[in-house]
Amino acid sequence: MKTFRDLLVWQKSMSFVTEIYKVSKPFPKEETFGLTSQIRRSAVSIPSNISEGYGREGIKDYLRFLNIAIASLFELQTQLEIAHNLDYINKVRFQKLYELSREIERMLSSFIRSIKSNKK
Repeated sequence: MKTFRDLLVWQKSMSFVTEIYKVSKPFPKEETFGLTSQIRRSAVSIPSNISEGYGREGIKDYLRFLNIAIASLFELQTQLEIAHNLDYINKVRFQKLYELSREIERMLSSFIRSIKSNKK
């Protein structure tokens, strides 16, 4: 692996950010500085923390950033559910996004476990 761009979890999370921006674009104008902004910031935080952690020197720091990435993902899952409950996202789109988020969650969890086991 030469750069963080080679990480499949980073690539998937980047695609996910694009989907989040598309789905949140038609949210009501009154949500611009509320839920829309929060959803987008959480989504952007995932690949950003994966890449920032990659640039750190130690494994401990890298794991800290990967844990921040997964925490942002959990935050995003909650926000998507709120958007669905408010009928900003229909059920089919919500389920698709939720499944994508779960896939990224499994990848991040596995990556974190792998790094921890190699650390020992």
